[in-house]
Order: sequence, then structure tokens, then C-alpha cells
Amino acid sequence: MAAAAELQAEQKDKRPSTAHFKVVPQARELRDRIRAEAARFGQTLDRSRPFTKTELQKMGEDLLRRMELGEQYLGFTMVCIANEFWREQVQAIDFKRRLLLLPHCLKHAEGCPADYDEFGLDCRKCGACSIADFKTQAENLGYKVLVSEGTPIVLKIIVSGHVDAIVGVACLNVLEKAIDKILLAGIPCVAAPLLSSNCKSTSVDDDWVAELIALQTPPPPTRTKTFVHLLRLAHQICEEPELSRLAPRIRAANGVASVPREEFAGRLRDPARQEPLAQHEVIAYDWMSQGGKRSRPFITLAAYDALKGAPGTLSAEGCTPPDAVRRTALAIEAFHKASLVHDDIEDDDTFRYGRTTLHRQYGVGTAINVGDYLIGLGYRLVSRERKELGGDCTADILNKLSDAHLKLSEGQGAELLWRDAHDKTLTALDALKIYALKTAPAFEAALYAGLRLAGPADHYEKAVADFSKNLGIAFQILNDLKDWDGDDDNKLIAGQDVLAARPTLLWALALEGSAAAEREELLSLIQRRPDKEAAAATLERVRQLFTKAQVFVKAEKLVEKYRARAEAIADDIQPTELRELLYYLVDSVLDRPAPAAEPAVPPLIQLSV
Repeated sequence: MAAAAELQAEQKDKRPSTAHFKVVPQARELRDRIRAEAARFGQTLDRSRPFTKTELQKMGEDLLRRMELGEQYLGFTMVCIANEFWREQVQAIDFKRRLLLLPHCLKHAEGCPADYDEFGLDCRKCGACSIADFKTQAENLGYKVLVSEGTPIVLKIIVSGHVDAIVGVACLNVLEKAIDKILLAGIPCVAAPLLSSNCKSTSVDDDWVAELIALQTPPPPTRTKTFVHLLRLAHQICEEPELSRLAPRIRAANGVASVPREEFAGRLRDPARQEPLAQHEVIAYDWMSQGGKRSRPFITLAAYDALKGAPGTLSAEGCTPPDAVRRTALAIEAFHKASLVHDDIEDDDTFRYGRTTLHRQYGVGTAINVGDYLIGLGYRLVSRERKELGGDCTADILNKLSDAHLKLSEGQGAELLWRDAHDKTLTALDALKIYALKTAPAFEAALYAGLRLAGPADHYEKAVADFSKNLGIAFQILNDLKDWDGDDDNKLIAGQDVLAARPTLLWALALEGSAAAEREELLSLIQRRPDKEAAAATLERVRQLFTKAQVFVKAEKLVEKYRARAEAIADDIQPTELRELLYYLVDSVLDRPAPAAEPAVPPLIQLSV
């Protein structure tokens, strides 16, 4: 019962929620008064750094208190203050680098002639709603326009590199979910809240939206720090043509490296165009360029940037690390992609990044070999930079990477042995030990590599290790929780951990928190290995038992505990730029979107430009 004792000894309050403060003032006069007060307040804000959601909430509370208004308008007031903070920076960005994000619920519910295409709502000029008016105004200025639900792709669109600012229209429910990502990454964004959240024939202050669309001034004197440039660079180094420039292909010198990914697939399917060595290389590089958050190479790039004064957080021009740094960051991604290939084989997973896993496409033997190839590629990317980096720096980074590999293999090995054992009992302490080995070493290696590339890093080693351990454990627990929601980034099927008999903390908490009879039932359920028809019933029963044992509640509290520990370590880190990066990592790595409050809407397709 060690985990239960820990929960009582160390708990951290969750961050304040605005869930009950989302009333939009119905009187236009009151809406304008709050906007005017927010504009006056905005003149006092320090724009050198983005504020947190907690800070923004406090500003909103203070403003409402001074205006003698109720807290039910807090969400609306927060949006108004955020608009004033970002206004100068949005209006200084070229119209062609802005995105207008409009909600489908602005359309006229009855008789709307528009259909959904790959870009969202294919709006037609019919005069029944204001969507076409906004769309026409924005497109005439050069905006890119998307009419759809915006929350899931706000950051993805920005990181794609096609736009630098967002003008949005959305209900307060959606804006609350988006605001965390916007504030975290420092994305210039202004928004007009819808006047209701009923998702059907709603309305907005049309003149307010038109004003936001038309914002335009010279660049402001103060730039707010943002991680967008470094996030983009992390994606850029993992995709063509930068991928092949940093890690030149050996077997594809005949030109296959220069063709689009679709052409790669065509050549692989056509036996007459296959050459085994080149084919294997193409598979490996194609897998390297697959999606994902690229958080590990970002960590390396951002840690290096932080110790160099953080020029990459101020402008794209400042985000120019040497190739040796880029190759080291790419090596971290190569190791990560290799571990995913092997992990998918060991768990016989079906999907990764929303597509069929590598071993199911090409066979287990080929997939194992591709994973091994990527490990070798990663070490070569670092070792071949020894002349540029110096022997000591190269050796230190390679030592940390090899240590991370050993720990990852230990954690994965323990998980596999438990999975294949007859005895399925598990303590929370044992699960946490596995978690500390499975995820934390990758964060530690990525952070350490970036710091060591910038100079000696001995005095950071313990703090980096402790920070990464707590961050990694919290991340792994969140991964357990996400498994019950389904994970769009990876597995797509909810409850796979139970069906695959993986040793999760949720399972350990269930065994520790259940009565004897329910404990025996859980052990019986996991040993049955149900077929597809029985799987749904098994998962539903396990969910019921987990809920009764308060497993999900306990896991959420443990996430907050380890989050608090990571933040406490970050509190003592110098310089400020590195401390800010660690805070950002805690918030972004441990980000978990709240359950949607709105009815289901047509699926989003990623914006193509």
C-alpha cells in the first residue's frame, strides 16, 4: 500500500479551472466595456515573455473585481486580456502568414448548402450566415482560412511553418482548451468569442471579428519569447530535404532520396524498381520522417539554445544552431524511432502514428533490422562530429546515450518478462521502477546532450536526472490514462494495455485497492486473453473495477505529485532561459486535453497549404 501512503503524504492541488466561468455577457454594452478595460490594462503588460494560464486567470479576476462584475465573465475577460497582450504582434505579421480559424457552428443550421471537404466546411456565398463574409475579407487580404473545429490542430498548423499567427472565432469552451497550447508555445493569437456555446446557429460580434482580421501595424519594439521557431526546427531536421542533408543517404545516390514520399511507396511496391539495399534505406528514412511530436530533438535543440542566451526563442533568424547540434538532435530522434519499431514488435501493435506498424507492413525480421539500422545511424550522427565537438564532448554525449539505451532495455525487458509470466500480481512500486527506466532516460539524454553541446555540464547532471525521472514517470502514467481514451497519435484502440497484459501502474493500483474477490476477478480477466468479440465486454468490466478502486483518480493525483516534483527541481535551475524551458517541458509533455464538452463534429483533416 506504499502508493496510497505516498498519495496522502504528497498531493498537489490541480491547476485552477475556468470550467464554471464561461458566460459571455449578453449585452453588447457590457462586452464593449470589458474589452475597453482590458485594452487599458493591456498597456501595462510585460510582453517580453508569455504569461501562464494561472497568471492570466488572476489578471481576469483582478479586472472583474475592479469593475465590480461577477466571476461568471472570467473566461470572456481572459480572452480580452490575451487579445491585448498579443494584438501588436499579430498585427505586425504579414497577412499571408496568418490563419483565420472559423467554427462550423457559425453556419446557418437550416438549409446550409455547404459540404465538408478535406479543409473543413466548403463554404458557399449564400448570405445565410457571416462565415462567407469573414472568409472573403480574410482571403482578399491574403489569409489562409479554415472553417472547422480548431482545438486539435492549433499547434500542428503553427509548427508546420505555414503561418505565424492565428485570428480565431470560437466558443469559450473551445478557447479554454486551445489557450493552454497557445500560451505554452507563445503563439501570437487573437480571438472573438461566440455569443453562445450551443454549437448550432450561434452568432458573434461581426464588427469585432472584422476588426481583428484587419489588424495591421509595423513590428512592435518588444518580442515575446516563443518556442515555435525551435519546434519548427525539430520538425524540419526530421523531414526532407533536411533529413538527407544532415544524414546523407548512402544507398539512394541514384536519386531516390529526392523524390516525394508517395514515389518512395510506388518504388517499393514495384519489384522492377527495387534494389534491396536502397529499399531498406528508403524504409528506414521514411520511418524516420513519420509524424509524432518530435519532442526529444526539440529538447536537445532548446537546451542548447537556452545556454546560448535563447536567441531561438526571439526570432527565426536567431534559431540557427550548428549542424553538429542538429545532427545530435536528429540522433535522439533516430534512437526514439528505433525504440518504437522494437516496442511495436514486442507488443504486436497494429497502429503507430495512425498507420500500420512497420512489422505488419514488411515483416518482423525487416522491422527489427530497420530498428537496428536507426540505432547505428544515431550513434554515427554523433560520433562523426567529434572533430567539430571535441573528443571529450563527443564521448560524454555517447556515454549518456548508451546509458539511456541500457536503462530503456532494462525497463522494457522487465515489462516483457512480467507480461509473459503466469503470475500477474504487481505492486505500484515495481510499476514505478519500470516507468523510471522506460521513459526518463530518453528525456535525460536529450536534455543532457543539448546542455553538453553548449559547454561543460557536470553541474547539471543530477538536476537533469532527477527532473527527467519525475517528468518521465508522470508522462508514463498519463500514457496509461490516455490508453483508456484511445490515442490518436499512436494506438487508436482504447484499452490495449489490458488486452496485451502490460504491467501498468493502473493495474497495480487496482490490485492494491480492490477487495479480495475483485482482485481475483481482475487476475482472471487478464489471463483469459479474450478474442475480439469478448474484448469489449472484458474492457468494460475492467473499467468498472478500476473505477470502483478509484484507480483513475489515484493515477491523476500521482501525475500531479510527480509534476510538482519536476517543477520544484526546475525552480532552482539557472540560467532563467533554461528554467523557463523546463517549465515549458513540464506543461507540454504532461499536456492532456480535457474531455470535449461539445457534441461530436465532422472529423478534421490536417490543413494542407
